[in-house]
Amino acid sequence: MKNMSQRRVVIIGGGPAGLMAAEVLAQGAMQVDLYDAMPSAGRKFLLAGKGGMNITHAEPMAAFLSRYGACRAQIAPLLDAFGPDALRAWVHGLGVATFVGSSGRVFPADMKAAPLLRAWLQRLRAAGVRFHMRQRWLGWSDEGERRALRFAGPDGITLVEPDAVLLALGGGSWARLGSDGAWLPLLAARGIAVAPLQPSNCGFDCTWSAHFSSRYAGAPLSPVALSLADSEPQMPPRKGQFVITETGVEGSLIYAFSAAIRDAIAARGSATVLLDLMPDWTLERVSAELNRPRGARSMSSHLQSRLNLTGVKSGLVRELVSKEDFAQPPVLATRIKALPLTLNAARPLDEAISSAGGVRFEALDQDLMLRALPGVFCAGEMLDWEAPTGGYLLTACFASGRAAGLGALAWLRRNA
Repeated sequence: MKNMSQRRVVIIGGGPAGLMAAEVLAQGAMQVDLYDAMPSAGRKFLLAGKGGMNITHAEPMAAFLSRYGACRAQIAPLLDAFGPDALRAWVHGLGVATFVGSSGRVFPADMKAAPLLRAWLQRLRAAGVRFHMRQRWLGWSDEGERRALRFAGPDGITLVEPDAVLLALGGGSWARLGSDGAWLPLLAARGIAVAPLQPSNCGFDCTWSAHFSSRYAGAPLSPVALSLADSEPQMPPRKGQFVITETGVEGSLIYAFSAAIRDAIAARGSATVLLDLMPDWTLERVSAELNRPRGARSMSSHLQSRLNLTGVKSGLVRELVSKEDFAQPPVLATRIKALPLTLNAARPLDEAISSAGGVRFEALDQDLMLRALPGVFCAGEMLDWEAPTGGYLLTACFASGRAAGLGALAWLRRNA
């Protein structure tokens, strides 16, 4: 019988969930070997931080948990054990200061992911974690013990038989960084309940005229408020910004509604969002200004003069409002405050910031161990949950990696 210091755990996946699990297991005196198909760890983490590393979010916990939608009940215990405050304290323990931005988002003081990742990897190596890069997991061997893992690397196929396995393989977005979803059929073949991977935090396509697309693609809309028509349950409007693309729309405000928009398209073939182009004005004020005499001015000039509605906002009104409604100030006012835009399809999965779908929670026990495969644990984005951008994705990835690591440690101790 092996003593605990001889127990070997293989972690597959070098993102935040896998690295956090590695830290927990190394602290528990396990021998940890981390395998990843990429040449280095944390590649998606680094790219996500390219424009400013948003670690987590500083807001009341009830509001924070609400961001996880239908999976709130499954995510809540993970965040109760390791939530936003604990994550910030952990980052500080790596020697990286943080601050809260005006939006409530939490960032490293230098806004960069690379120093944090370097410090973390150095600490993991000092704790004895061994890294095996350019090793693609192919599933389990049909020969020998069930836990014989097959890896394809530069030197060919390798078989590895650990005492426990922790899968942190990511979702299906940004395949070039390793999250390609190739693991899903491997688990499905073992009878694990999995949900198809779908784009989340993604852009959507609509039908722009050639004139509008060529003139305004890349133009940001700010400020604007958005709501989803006929959503159940009804989602309150949110104020923010997004960008016009050549084929549709994308950006933080769209991402906040992406799950609901995607599901509405799946159910009805399209989804209609309502855009409030003047969220700081009441309908009465907009209507009063439009009803002022305009003399010889065109309606477009009147919009610019009375409402300061110019550029892409003015272009959207001309694109989406009929000529008849455009000529009637009372109707036009209602359109400016609730402009219908029909979205037809989500952008491809590989373009999405994150993905929904993956290992269903009913396939896991409370320690994130697969019920059908004792000794195999799952964490991170490969689980069937989603959340908007704003630090919520990373926080749950860290928390689930920690929970799965603790679960594996407890299972190994029980089965020593």
